[in-house]
Amino acid sequence: MSNDLSLAQSHAFALARTLMVAVTVFQIDGAYGVLPSDEIDDADDLHVIHEFDPHERRPAH
Repeated sequence: MSNDLSLAQSHAFALARTLMVAVTVFQIDGAYGVLPSDEIDDADDLHVIHEFDPHERRPAH
């Protein structure tokens, strides 16, 4: 868990690319965490911030 959103997002992106699985950045009790998306349960106090999917195609700039 981290109190720094940019740090959590950075780790989530790296984890998704390393494991090649979708990962979710979430907030709970004021802290941010990262888990593989398939391990996220439907918790009432969990707020999903972003999902990083390494297989998602991004538009070219």
